[in-house]
Amino acid sequence: MNDELFNLIERLANLLRQETRLEGQSLGLQPIQQEALYYLSTCNRYSDTTLAVTEFLGLTKGTVSQSLKILESKALISKVKDKKDKRITHLNVTEAGREFLKKTCPPQKFTDAITSLSIDEEFETKTLLKKVLSNYQQATGRTAFGVCQHCKFNRKTSDGILCDLTKEALSSDDIMLICREYVV
Repeated sequence: MNDELFNLIERLANLLRQETRLEGQSLGLQPIQQEALYYLSTCNRYSDTTLAVTEFLGLTKGTVSQSLKILESKALISKVKDKKDKRITHLNVTEAGREFLKKTCPPQKFTDAITSLSIDEEFETKTLLKKVLSNYQQATGRTAFGVCQHCKFNRKTSDGILCDLTKEALSSDDIMLICREYVV
């Protein structure tokens, strides 16, 4: 049973990677560049640095830096110095980058496949995959890069939403994004 489930998930992941690569080639992007761009479109302000991209992708800083330079040269990302700490540079996806991602992530064929599911089937699939992901993250001890909203540091207060780790207020947009400081 475990082998069959692993094979199904691995096959889905492989098909998604293949389709995403094909879509990315339309702009001349290598898979690593497309993965970095997609990651930057889904992460929050604590996670949009070169170091965070490096950690997320599990690659060397040199490889990631070169990929980010290419994304910047194609005007798909821009660099912005942090307002409070000028040593930090944030990587923001530009409008051109967002337009590219709208067309390519998720791949259209994946979207078509999902639309054939009923609402109940889609909900059940999401629920089960979230559970598998959570269990796997806990088993491996690699829980970083989760959605802020589900982090133990995310706290609702009378003034709004607060990150107990950074002691900073969070917007409703912030909590829907991936954070590298995420803890189950």
